[in-house]
Order: sequence, then structure tokens, then C-alpha cells
Amino acid sequence: MTIEDAPWTGRAGFAALIAALGGAEQARIVGGAVRDTLLGIDVADIDLATRLAPATVLAQLEAAGIRAVPTGLAHGTITAVLPSGPVEVTTLRRDVSTDGRHATIAFTDDWREDAARRDFTMNALYADPATGAVFDYFGGLDDLAARRVRFIGDPLKRIAEDHLRILRFFRFMARFGDQADADGLAACAARARDLMALSRERIADELLKLLIVRDAVRVVALMVERGILLPVLPEIEADGVERLKRLADDEQAGGIAAHAIRRLAALLPADPGIAHDIGARLRLSNAQRKRLESAAMPDRGDDPRALAYRIGVDAATDRLLLAGRSAAALDGWTPPRLPITGGALVARGVSKGPLVAATLKRIEDAWVAEGFPDEARLSAMVDEAVAQTLTDDSSPNA
Repeated sequence: MTIEDAPWTGRAGFAALIAALGGAEQARIVGGAVRDTLLGIDVADIDLATRLAPATVLAQLEAAGIRAVPTGLAHGTITAVLPSGPVEVTTLRRDVSTDGRHATIAFTDDWREDAARRDFTMNALYADPATGAVFDYFGGLDDLAARRVRFIGDPLKRIAEDHLRILRFFRFMARFGDQADADGLAACAARARDLMALSRERIADELLKLLIVRDAVRVVALMVERGILLPVLPEIEADGVERLKRLADDEQAGGIAAHAIRRLAALLPADPGIAHDIGARLRLSNAQRKRLESAAMPDRGDDPRALAYRIGVDAATDRLLLAGRSAAALDGWTPPRLPITGGALVARGVSKGPLVAATLKRIEDAWVAEGFPDEARLSAMVDEAVAQTLTDDSSPNA
């Protein structure tokens, strides 16, 4: 099997990069670019593995006039900046020691040794940059054909080396897999509590990626069934998976892109307090926390556009879909700005200060309630509101 006809092999500067590294004897394409090409998926990033030491890579790229950035020098990674985009070049490695979160590595010139430290067989495929011939050391081609995500070696040992592989196993299954590898699934279930040793940022990053991939609903259901998420998110309710399924179906039916925070909210109780706690626990960004808490607010049956005007289109879309309501009214719609200012009210005799703010609020509420009517109707609303304010302000009890 080869990948010689892959369109990305003709990227500007790629052939020069391979030549600078010493050709196919010293450099091979590795990982996602090989896997995705064989699956017929568009390739976003290209990674190269090389037998050359990092210092040698730097020297040879600079000698060839290729800009080289030592983005991960301690781990052997140099980024070659080509006219067509960056390519990461990493020296072959082997693990010296691991603790579940970090690995101490040593460089090697053995392709199989480098492949053995990778997580799944489908990620340990290498390709000759000249001929496209694929090198497979652990049965990755068969697993790829079967759409099976399988650990290289003993799954329990591989999870002990890096606990994040538990979540990666399920993310890759949701993205590429049609079947669960029984040994891998059993190992992930047995070691689920190992996730607690990871930083919450790493957990959140993997989980949010998983929630929006191709087969997320089925795989998340499997994770909940096997107790994988219990140590991290014990708040997930029994019917959370069913809510996630309904949400995913509604997203697809409405042509609405999946959003990880919205899908996370579907799994959780509709409780802003719980959402706040989980956002803090997973160390989500401020924007992500705000969106999760908003999504957890109860639906009050507001008109979709009125709701979007108040809280924003994204937040309104979340709340509508999670309530099982249509968000079609928001498709392509941008909330308008209220076309009246406090200065205009002052010019019409409203006293500066609280009266202006109260009058503007009265006008805005009426304008939103009537569905953002045209200028003529707005003018009438302004007349009514100003008249009412001036009447109230001049009354003996004002």
C-alpha cells in the first residue's frame, strides 16, 4: 500500500525539505497524515520523523535556506516553515521512564523503537516520502481497514505510561472507529480513576474534542455505561446521554454545527450552579464557563429572537436546542441595535439621569416584544414612552 498520489505531497517546499534532511533514508512521513490519507480524509498537518539528531536537523535546514524554529527542542521537535505552511520534524525517540503524565525520552535511530512508543497502531504508520510506501510495524493497516482503535502492546501498560490515553482511545474511536477493541476497552474501564492524576486542562481539552467528532454520541454512551467519566464528571445523569442524542439529532436536522460546550451541557443537569462548579473543576476558559452556565439556565419560552437579543445568538441557540425548541429563526440573523439614544430623549425634554435610562428601557422592551418593528412603529413607541415619562415626571407625586 502506498500514499504516493496524495495531493499534499506536492506542497510548495516539501520536496526541498525532504532533500535537506537527507532523503527517505533519514526522514519519513508519520502519524496522522499517513492515517488520514489512507482513510480518504483531508490532511491538515504533516509530521515527519527523522533519524537525525535535533541539532543536525537545525543545521541542515538552515544550510538549505529553510527557516527552522526549535518549537520543542527538548523533545526533538523542529518546525520547518515552508511556503505552504509549517511541518514538524521530530527525531526518533524511545521512552526512558514514564509516570502517567510525563515521559523522559532518549533519541534513537530505530524506526520500530519510535513506533513502539506511540499510542495506537493506526498512529504508528510511516511512509516513504519518495515512493509513498507505508511501513507498518504493529498491524496498523489491518486495524485501519477494520476501523479498530487498538493500543500498541499491553493496554494496561500503555495507560500507565500516559493516563490521557484513556480519553484519546475514545476520541479516536469516535472519530475513526466502527468497533471497540475489547482489551483496550477493558483496560480503560479498569484504569478510569487514573484520569484524576491528570491536569484538569488536559482532561477538558480531550473531552471537548471528543464531544464534537463523528460518532461522539455512541462513544460517549459507551463511556458512561463503562464508568469512564465517573471519576471526572460524577454529575452526569442517567438521561444525559439521551439528551445528548436528541441534541445531536436536532443539530443535524437544523444544519447547526455541533458545539462542545453545548453538548457538555446536554450531559449535565440543567443547573447553573452545577455548571459553574464543573467549569471551575475543568478549568475552562472564562468564555467557556459563561456559555456553560448560560446553557444550564431554564427555558422560559421566550421568542427566539428576543432571547438572542438579550443573551446573544450563540447562547440563545444553545438554550433553545437544549430545550428541544427550534433555532431556525436565528439562522443568519444578527440582533439589531436599538436605533434611539438617551441624547435623543433628552432633546425631547426627558430629564438627564435615571429617567432617561428608565424611558430607554421601556422603549426597548416594547420594541423587542413587538419583534423589532420598523422605524415608523419605533417612532410611535418613542412618542408614547416620552409622553408617559413627562406625564409621570410632572405629576404631584413624582
